[in-house]
Parts: sequence; structure tokens; C-alpha cells
Amino acid sequence: MNPTSSAAVALAVLLGGCAAMGPAPLAAASVDAGVPLAWQAAVPTAVSTASEGWWSHFQDPHLLALIEAAQTASPTLAAVAARLEQARAAQVAAGAGLLPQIDGVASLARARPDLTTPAASVGSGGVQAAWEIDLFGAGRASRDGAAARLAASAAALQAARVALAAEVGTLYTALRACEAQVQQAAIDAGSRQETARVTDAGARAGFIAPATAALARASAAQARAQLTVQRAQCDSQHKAMVALTALDEPDLRARLADGRARLPEAAAFAPQSVPAALLTQRADLQEAARQVDAAASDERAAQARRLPRVSLSGSISALAVRSGAGNLDGTTWSLGPLQVSIPIFDAGTRQAQAEAARAVYDEAVAAYRGRVRLAVREVEDALVALQSTADRQADARIAADGFEASFRATEARFKGGLASVFELEDARRTAVGAQSALIELQRERTTAWINLYRALGGGLAIADAAPPRAAIR
Repeated sequence: MNPTSSAAVALAVLLGGCAAMGPAPLAAASVDAGVPLAWQAAVPTAVSTASEGWWSHFQDPHLLALIEAAQTASPTLAAVAARLEQARAAQVAAGAGLLPQIDGVASLARARPDLTTPAASVGSGGVQAAWEIDLFGAGRASRDGAAARLAASAAALQAARVALAAEVGTLYTALRACEAQVQQAAIDAGSRQETARVTDAGARAGFIAPATAALARASAAQARAQLTVQRAQCDSQHKAMVALTALDEPDLRARLADGRARLPEAAAFAPQSVPAALLTQRADLQEAARQVDAAASDERAAQARRLPRVSLSGSISALAVRSGAGNLDGTTWSLGPLQVSIPIFDAGTRQAQAEAARAVYDEAVAAYRGRVRLAVREVEDALVALQSTADRQADARIAADGFEASFRATEARFKGGLASVFELEDARRTAVGAQSALIELQRERTTAWINLYRALGGGLAIADAAPPRAAIR
């Protein structure tokens, strides 16, 4: 084949490869994530003056220490941090692939090649270089993909920290609520035990029917059983906190003895009015977006690998020969060859790799959109919970105070012989239920604030923060 024909074949292969390449994938900033224009649930109007230090506004001396201990002990955070280091090393390797590879070489030999030639020592030292010219951008795309994965790993670490802090805050709130419920159960059990004692005394004196005394004893036993169940639940939550923080359980219990049964109160704040701000505020969405960017870069690299590859090599060495016939010193060098590799037939391997890369990109885009929708839902759910707890708070307080007053009045009437034990127990159950409901409402409201804080990114979503640039179009 003459040179002209060879050039024609090479050009045809090159143009064919370019024509077979599909449309360029979009980066995450160009993907329509389907974010609504505004929140549908009611938005709180109170604004916190701090964002990243939100946990300190609980005014609880134990919560921050527990979060710090959990961050230090978490195996999940350790694993994510290790993946971050892996991604950092991969980025360095990908960037190095764009530069020439230079190796130092040295050799020393002594030989007598035939009977007529005296023995000689030959030594050489120099450098060899090889460089694959990134003509069609495969190397640059790989470097960009590695950088995107590094950013995704950093975002994943931040997301894990936020999630862990929220988990500790939620568990701590549940533990304090459980302790408050134990106090209520203990008060109830003590009151029922006293009622049973008075009733037994009346039954022995013949003033109260034995069946009434039996009912009072049964009610006291039921209250003690409920108190045991509630204490066991608190013990379980203590052990869960030990697992999160890796603190010694006796030490943890000693630390938490102060402030027992006092629920933390969260600082109120308002989210950004534009839901699209989530795309820059939530670390998990940043992670998903960078995964889209990485997949787009991988597809560009796979498409570029279907095109010709150009490489250049060279070397320079110092040579020394020592023999009985004399000594010889000098320098040798070479530049080239400049080599062009043109893919002609690979049984569809490169095409399959490009199609697989495109499928990975489509998967990353779908995952990104799904996580955005989930993030919006989490914010909406937290806003609904906050509004619901706010609407119920006043009524729950009125109910608890009213039922408590009714129980006290019924108890006084019972002691005066004007009310039956059935009336007393009914009033007691209603009052205890109302107090328990009030404690549960306080726990639910604090948890809703924690969920909103986490759903908004864990420190980057306070309304007084600077508005982010648009991340979609």
C-alpha cells in the first residue's frame, strides 16, 4: 500500500471514530434536578444568628461533648476518611499520567566476546523518557474524573459528620425524654402504691370492699411494671449512646446524671426560601453531583480512547568502555520514535467500554435526581413536623395542666370518701397520659428541629447566610 493510501485509511478510521462518538455528557451543573421553586410547607420565621455553631445553642453542656466523642470514635467516619485519602492519591496518579515518565537507568558489565578480543568493562548511565501525548483529551478527562471523585469523597466525609451529629442529637433527646417519662412513671407508681395502702387499711377496717382493695393493689402492680419497662428502655438508650461514643458506660452515666430528664431545646432558624439552595448546602447532594461529573469525565475518556494514540520516547546516556585495547568514553542519545497507534479492529471492546461508561453516567444522573427529590422531601417533612408540634403545643399544655388539676381534685375527694377508687384511677391515668404526651411532644419538636438542620445541610442553610449561585439551568 502506498503512502497516500495509508494516509487515506488512517483518515477514514479517524473520521469514523469521531462520527461514532455520541453526544457529550452533561456535568451536574447542567442536569435538571427537578427542584421546586418554593417550599410547600410552612416555614419558621425565627432565625438563628449562628449556623455552624448551631449545636451550641441547645445550651446543654453534654450534647457537644457527646457529638465530639462520636466523631472521634466513629468507624464510619474513619472509613470515609480513608476513602478520601484513596481519592487524593488517585487524583495525583491521574494528573501524573499527563506528564512525561522519566526513569534513570544504569548498567555495568564485563565480558570477552571472543578469543581474539581482550576482556572489557562497559558501564553506562542515563535517563529514558516516554510521553503519550494527550491529543484527544483522554488523559485530561481521566484527571478531571479523579478530581471530581476527590471532591465527592470530601463531600461524603462532611455528609457523614452531619448525619452522625444528628444521630447523636436525636438519641440524646430521646434519652432525656425517656428519663422524664421514668420520672412520671415513678410518680404514678408511688401515688398508686399509696392509694393501695390506704385502700388496704380501709378494707381491713371493713369500710372498703375487698374487691376495691384488690383493684388498687393491681393498679399499683401495673404501675411498677410500667416503671420497670420504662427504665429498661432508658438503659437500652444509654447502651446505644455508649456504642456511638465509645465512652465507658459508668463514666457516661456519671456525666449524664447532671441534667437528668431535662430535654434540650433547639435554637429556631429558617431555611432559605429557594429550595434550589439545597444543591450547594447539602454535602450528600454535592457528593452525588461530583459523581455525575466523574461519570461524565469517564465517558469522555472512554470515547477518546477509541481514537488514535500518539506517543514519543527518547533517551540520553553516558557510556564508558575499559579494555586492554584502550578506553572509550562518550554520550549516546535518541529521540523517537514518534509513534501513532490507530485502532482498526478490537472486536467491539472500545465501543463496549464507551457504552458502559455512558450507562454509568446515566445511573449517576438518575441517582443525583433521586437524592435531590429525597432531600426536598426530608425538608418538607421536617417543616410539617415543626408546624404540627407548634400547633399542638398550647393545647397539650392546657390538657396536661387541666387533667392534673382534675386528678388532684379527685384524689382529695377520694381521701374524703366522696369519690370511688375507680374515679381516682381514671383521673390518674388521664393525667399521666397527658403528661407523657407533653413530654413526647417536646421530644418530637426537638427532633424535628434536628431533622430540619440535617436536611438543610447541617450548618449551611440558615436564612442569614449568603445566597448561593444557581447550580442548575
